[in-house]
Amino acid sequence: MRSRSASPLDVGTLYERHRKELLLFFVRRTADTELALDLWAETFAQAVVGAKRFRGSTDAERAGWLYAIARRQLALYYRRGSAERKAMNKLGIERPPADDLVEAELVRQAGLSDLRRELAGALDTLSEDTRRALELRVVHELPFADVARRLAITEPTARARVSRGLRALGDLLDHDAVTEATRS
Repeated sequence: MRSRSASPLDVGTLYERHRKELLLFFVRRTADTELALDLWAETFAQAVVGAKRFRGSTDAERAGWLYAIARRQLALYYRRGSAERKAMNKLGIERPPADDLVEAELVRQAGLSDLRRELAGALDTLSEDTRRALELRVVHELPFADVARRLAITEPTARARVSRGLRALGDLLDHDAVTEATRS
């Protein structure tokens, strides 16, 4: 039980304070501006729906609550393969399409070109077998059994290749750039 009283949550103010950084949060984690915009809109839709349940009283608690919603939306997307739209549809919220200028600005602000270039260089250092296993598991999100079947190897070998590849990428990539791109 809290001893202090909770302040009412003004989602409009929360939006004004966090809209840009939250959008960049999603762009950096998905490398897809359209998807980032979907997840961003869904996060604010969930904030509107859940505002009455918020019990914090400080700006830090409000921001923490919003980013918890954002991380949950990202996890749902990765688990299900697409952003949830129930709350948006229920509220009648539609995301305006990103035009080329908006997309280019988001890519620039998130530093995606540099990250993509660095990742491509790191991937080029991996063996073809390891790179292909990573592509099937990470990009195509196939289960290890399917990766093994497609590469005509055992499942433990598929797991080892993916693990080895991820470890090698972690060693090769600029730690500061990766940290910036994946910070919460």
